[in-house]
Amino acid sequence: MILRVGKGFTTKPVFRITEGSRELKYIVLSEENRERIHLESLRVLAEVGVRFHSKLVLRQLELAGARIDYQNSLARIDRSMVEQALKTAPKEFTLGARNKDYDFVMPSAYTAYTLDGTASFAVDFESGQKRYGTTKDIELGSRVFENIELGMINWPPVIASDAPKSSRVLYEFLTALKHSSKHIQHELHRPEEVPYLIEAMKCILGGSEEEVKERKICSVCYCPVAPLTHEGPMSEACLDLLAYQVPVLILPMPACGSTGPAGLFSNIYLANAEALSTLVLFQIIKPGSPQIYGAASGTMDFKTGNFLEGSPEMVIQTAAMGEMARYYNLPNTQAGCLTDARQPGPEAIMEKMITTLPLVLGGVDVVNGIGEIETSQLLVLEQIIIDEEIARRCRRLACGIDFSEGKNLFDDLFKVGPGGHFLDRESTFRLCRDKEFYQPLLQDKIKIEEMQEDSKTDLYTRAREKVTEILSGPVQNELSETVKTKLDDILIRATNDLI
Repeated sequence: MILRVGKGFTTKPVFRITEGSRELKYIVLSEENRERIHLESLRVLAEVGVRFHSKLVLRQLELAGARIDYQNSLARIDRSMVEQALKTAPKEFTLGARNKDYDFVMPSAYTAYTLDGTASFAVDFESGQKRYGTTKDIELGSRVFENIELGMINWPPVIASDAPKSSRVLYEFLTALKHSSKHIQHELHRPEEVPYLIEAMKCILGGSEEEVKERKICSVCYCPVAPLTHEGPMSEACLDLLAYQVPVLILPMPACGSTGPAGLFSNIYLANAEALSTLVLFQIIKPGSPQIYGAASGTMDFKTGNFLEGSPEMVIQTAAMGEMARYYNLPNTQAGCLTDARQPGPEAIMEKMITTLPLVLGGVDVVNGIGEIETSQLLVLEQIIIDEEIARRCRRLACGIDFSEGKNLFDDLFKVGPGGHFLDRESTFRLCRDKEFYQPLLQDKIKIEEMQEDSKTDLYTRAREKVTEILSGPVQNELSETVKTKLDDILIRATNDLI
């Protein structure tokens, strides 16, 4: 059964329930339009070219067959280079975790989530005041995220304004490593930072470089600068990490009307071209190195010029990029569960739901972004719990209907007959707690006479109670004091050595 939605568009998204399947799917792109996006992306790479602010990178691309304009730092990449990169890029791998119970296989059989990363601000959990983020916020956010069932990848949620500038990104990375046993994903800004991250992973894993390569407990995010530009130091840092088989999330972020064309089709193939150019570079340097295909494309608010990520158009683009990842048979992470709301509340929940559900119904491996509002600039600990509720509800919708014979209750219907009830049937007792009926985490189903008293307790109040319970309880999967001390020593040396 196919339900088509949308009027006036040459290509309409579809909701599809495959015959005999229990899963509901959301499809943005036809096979023809996936091919169109691919071909236009190839045209961009070959005719427009991509700027790389690194002579080392340009030389490597030239050796691999790219046409280089050194004066303008441009590389024009032919179709054959893209095809070779797609051939050597791994189609599956595992993002390891300090706690092996949280190892995450990509592609995934279900949609998982990351904690949204590197906001500038946080709401202080005690005072309720908005302030710049700190390492303490990374610690608290990591502890709450440790309890999120579908949260598998911890991205340090704020910039640590209290850390030394020269080693700040390492403080963020290692603080998350200290306080979460899940996979950690962040970014490095320059090659000089790489040895300290590798040393930290060795420290946690017992000192073996082979263990670092095998376990993959950390990955990095790499964002091309839209349109069609690659930063020098960050790209060189990623090249150094490839030697250790550190996975790289490729996350282009063009915005319609500002850093990208004012049309979804064109902005999608721009993002796709940026992702492919990154994939080509990394596969040239280290064929077979693990990369994750992603996007965080947004739109411009045409009234104010602001970047928007809580809009329907944002998730249409990232859903399309998720389908392109499937087209290329690559693991993928797409931005979602996002909002531009300035404060917690109905607007945030509405936007987060609408920017999550299409990705889950589209079957993306990972949705990047829970726990933040204000266009990913404000961490709210309660929002992590609210977003888990959204994630679980979306998972339930994606599962659809169970058509197995055990759910065919014709015999009960025959015995009850017209005008009866099913309250005392054995099947009702047996199935009332079945996964087919979603049980909310934060909402209680209450009697009408209790509603007035209960109305004082909203979702965010209940979420706050849950956060308080987590933070007042014991630290889960805590590192030994010896390892924590070694990580602190690494940060001290990094601060002294890096300028």
